Amino acid sequence: MTTPIYDYLEKYKNDAVMRMHMPGHKGRNTGNRFSAVYEYDITEISGADSLYEARGIIAESERNAADIFGTAATFYSTQGSTLGIQTMLTVAAPSGSTVVAPRNAHRAFLHTCALLDLDVEWVIPAGNFNAVSFEYTASDIERTIKKAENPSCVYLTSPDYFGRIADIKGISEVCRKYDIPLLVDNAHGAHLAFMEKNMHPIANGADMCCDSAHKMLPVLTGGGYIHIGNEKYLTGVKRAMAIYGSSSPSYLTLCSLDLCNDYLEKSVRADIEEMTENINALRRQLSPAWRFVEGEPFHFTIDAAASGLSGRTVAQILRENGVECEYEDDEYVVLLFSPIDTAGECQRISDILSNVRQPKIRIEPQLIALKPPATAMSVREASFSVNERINIDNAKGRICGISETHCPPCIPIAAPGEIIDENIINILKKYSIFEINVVK
Repeated sequence: MTTPIYDYLEKYKNDAVMRMHMPGHKGRNTGNRFSAVYEYDITEISGADSLYEARGIIAESERNAADIFGTAATFYSTQGSTLGIQTMLTVAAPSGSTVVAPRNAHRAFLHTCALLDLDVEWVIPAGNFNAVSFEYTASDIERTIKKAENPSCVYLTSPDYFGRIADIKGISEVCRKYDIPLLVDNAHGAHLAFMEKNMHPIANGADMCCDSAHKMLPVLTGGGYIHIGNEKYLTGVKRAMAIYGSSSPSYLTLCSLDLCNDYLEKSVRADIEEMTENINALRRQLSPAWRFVEGEPFHFTIDAAASGLSGRTVAQILRENGVECEYEDDEYVVLLFSPIDTAGECQRISDILSNVRQPKIRIEPQLIALKPPATAMSVREASFSVNERINIDNAKGRICGISETHCPPCIPIAAPGEIIDENIINILKKYSIFEINVVK
């Protein structure tokens, strides 16, 4: 596998060219402890190509990625899946149209809806609601499409933060039936293309998806992919990326994506197979004392409440033993593995959790059913109105403003334009959110 971006940067470094261009560090060792990376950090000079108008080394590297993932085209992002979400919606959803989406969408989705003046027809889960993770079916999607006014696309988040994977194949068939594209925020699933059974959204019928390569693969933070499965949506992708993307994309991040292609071609499948076995062995070692959420294996989600402890308690125990988890709340803890982890990490977690004394009584979580709140404004109008931040105890009857949520998981409980009711307030408190932006 060729690595054209890395090869160019290495040659430029070795040629000792006088750098009369940005960045200001000039590729030199300035004496600080981070200087070693400076010599690879450049800007769009002759031969270095340009991300949003790629014709040279970046275009070659992106073609390599497309071949590896089996897509019609793959484009690089140095701004993670946020740029992917913005790009996909710009290409697929005309201003004023409606997007069908399950409720557990990242706030970047709602921010983009505000920018593009898109309405959202939410897929509301039946029964009790967990804002981070819940299950829905192709039938739920079809029912919501029928209900929506002027639906332009379906937008999913899969895998979700707990590792649950939606029925992409079934939902894609529904989308084809209604002739609307399926967009997938696959930020947590770049590795799924290399599992024994290919679970990547593009392989299962998605028209477009975005991956945060940096979340699950050996790539620098911000490195991501925008994958195109249906060639009819190729037009306008780079233009949309240029609208939202920085005009100074990081060549360090691009280089890490380029080098990752070599890893994906040569090593990732064997690493995934080995780590899947290690993770499954860890589950067996900890069962039945510990309970887990079913999902793809690299999201190791502990149902702490079912195991007799709060998620925050378990996370603190891990932290005190030198392990920092990806996510915690009152009920759950998420440990995020990647293909480059080893059996050693699994054994360490097993040693820690095997020594935790657990109550024999399950902690019953506070279960709250999400009732669809009334809407008073569009997402755009509420987001761009004058907002004020208030305590949620004073928020009943107010209109939710722009979404500001903790990261992780960055999933809004109330959407801009919705009228905040007692039910929403209770869910906000459940997730330790005590202030909210409202329209002034």
